[in-house]
Amino acid sequence: MELGRVGIWSVGLRSEDPAARGEILEAAAELEELGYGAIWLGASPGVGHARPLIEATSRIVVATGILSIWDHPAAEVAAEHLALTKDRPGRFLLGLGVSHGALVGERYRRPYTAMTEYLDALDEGGVPKEERVLAALGPKMLAASRDRAAGAHPYFITVEHTRRAREILGDGPLLAPEVKVVLDEDRENARRIAREHYSGYARLPNYTNNLERLGFTDEDLRDGGSDRLIDACFAIGGLEAVRARIAEHHAAGADHVVLQVVTENPAALTRREWREIAQVIG
Repeated sequence: MELGRVGIWSVGLRSEDPAARGEILEAAAELEELGYGAIWLGASPGVGHARPLIEATSRIVVATGILSIWDHPAAEVAAEHLALTKDRPGRFLLGLGVSHGALVGERYRRPYTAMTEYLDALDEGGVPKEERVLAALGPKMLAASRDRAAGAHPYFITVEHTRRAREILGDGPLLAPEVKVVLDEDRENARRIAREHYSGYARLPNYTNNLERLGFTDEDLRDGGSDRLIDACFAIGGLEAVRARIAEHHAAGADHVVLQVVTENPAALTRREWREIAQVIG
């Protein structure tokens, strides 16, 4: 499965609005033409969200970024995965994650145990480990990504996390970090947009605990995030800032950098930005 060096992460590309379907398929085809290697569908997509995009393109890989194990039973996922990969081999990557207690509610239990049981069920259903990745942040889940999957797709991380993740994964397993981008030369306005985006994650301990492991303090995490936190978690500025951040993650051990363009509209298809960034992804 060839993911290339850079992919795009988007909530908008998994919209279920019939009126948006045409533009979504057109945007997927354009991303392929622009040279991106993979599309990552955000906000706990199902396997079924990937099929239309795969059928509308010829080579680009489509991945779930990231399918919540609480929302999609393993047996159903395995059956859908096998049907899709039989029809379109080498085009689909199953990204899995444990989500967050605040979002899942009372169903949420020990996440590592739940993930290993889910992987056991996928094994029984015939899903190869080479065709799945885990949204891993901490050492235990990164080790599971190494041992039970093709690798890891860490979300809301820094370059330092990529370096540490590669040390745990070792050589070989895929490391495909999600990297947030605010394409705006006005640094203060860009930080404002980034802080609005960060506010949705600041209440989720899986992310804040990981940031604390990376050396950020309570002061960094409060009040929309310090400048130090925002600048570490977001590539802010023009195309050169994006190019530099992609290069930093590759140098730290990433195989495939997954860009999420952050704007004031979280569900937007940021096609203008994707076209501009395509100039610096080579």
